[in-house]
Amino acid sequence: MPTIILGGGIIGASIAYYLSQQDPNSASEIHILESSSTLFSSASGYAAGFLAKDWFEPSLLPLGELSFAMHESLAAEHGGAARWGYMKGTALSLGSTDAGAGGKRGDDWLRSGTSRAETATGEVVVTEGPEWLTRQKGTAVERISEEGSVAQVDPLRLSQFLLDESLKRGVKLHQPCKATSLIADSTGTITAIKMLNLTTKAESTLPATNLILAAGSWTPRVFESLFPSSRTKLPIYPLAGYSLVVRSPRYTSEHEKQINGESHAVFTTHPPSCGFSPEIFSREGQEIYIAGLNSRDIPVPDRVEDLQRYFDEKEMERLKNVTVRLMGRLPDGTLEATEEVANVNDLEILREGLCLRPVAERGVPFVSKIEDGLLGNGLKTGKNGGVFVAAGHGPWGISLALGTGKVVAGLVNGVKPAADVSGLGVGSSKAKL
Repeated sequence: MPTIILGGGIIGASIAYYLSQQDPNSASEIHILESSSTLFSSASGYAAGFLAKDWFEPSLLPLGELSFAMHESLAAEHGGAARWGYMKGTALSLGSTDAGAGGKRGDDWLRSGTSRAETATGEVVVTEGPEWLTRQKGTAVERISEEGSVAQVDPLRLSQFLLDESLKRGVKLHQPCKATSLIADSTGTITAIKMLNLTTKAESTLPATNLILAAGSWTPRVFESLFPSSRTKLPIYPLAGYSLVVRSPRYTSEHEKQINGESHAVFTTHPPSCGFSPEIFSREGQEIYIAGLNSRDIPVPDRVEDLQRYFDEKEMERLKNVTVRLMGRLPDGTLEATEEVANVNDLEILREGLCLRPVAERGVPFVSKIEDGLLGNGLKTGKNGGVFVAAGHGPWGISLALGTGKVVAGLVNGVKPAADVSGLGVGSSKAKL
């Protein structure tokens, strides 16, 4: 069955990986269409790579637990620790000692509206922060994750692994390329797509029994262009986020050995004057990733590479200043960082980033088949075929990628999904149609 995956990010690559694994003999009929000239140039390459087992609301929890277990098993099977920086981890909250019960926590943005809103762990434990985290005046560090419930990867390397393995099995990648329209027979059954090579401007067609929309923030636009008569909407908005990857003299290979190769994730609202909630993650290879400065004001450009025109140096400078405040060296004779005394910037910047994360307005992603009746204009799919969507994962795209890939592969092949995703359907009560 010819299957077209629209979107070559980590979700699309994961779907291709598990589809080609389930039916290796049909791998050559799987096609990925990616419009960007550079692979993984948005959230798939620039996200933090933080993984959680159960930081999700009930309808998303089965997929979260499945995906977390799959991350662990995939890393064990393919040497993920070395190949894409898979590390077990601990999640911490850096908050004010004056917050008291019910006060704001650094991880509030993750908890809002989720089942972990009141129960991040059975017990919140005051602990020591990692060496690379500068001690802040008037704050305390709390452990907020249960043992074995969070982990870390380098999303770029994981995405590349999934795609490379898929291509080895025979999956075809078309890049830079986009689908322009559908071809249907006299009964309205979708039989193929038309596509355009964005470099050569050459047009061609591909047979299509299954069509999978996994284009991240671009998914609503892709759906509307291919199904212009449909009244169905996929309310997914782009959340732009700035990020830095740095190295610190306080996080060396020796430090990494001392903590047995485990990562730390720090969520905070500190310093209060910064105006956003920083998130910091130590990663394999002595890298530290920091983000949290987000914006809903940046629109979805025609292509990923066009996003750089919206890059704001002033916003990046805000993030850099907070990075030094939270991780820079304390001046000699100073025991805690304060607003009054500037820390010494001894950090090495490895990469600056701006990416778009696709966030579903309803709070949980779309991972389902789109029923024929919602396609509009009498369009339908043939026997054993369908139109599917996997998008809107928000800050959890990397964490949920593997489970999403396996579930969608099961949906395409007509088998029972590996996790209950009944609450993630386009026609579910949470969807806005």
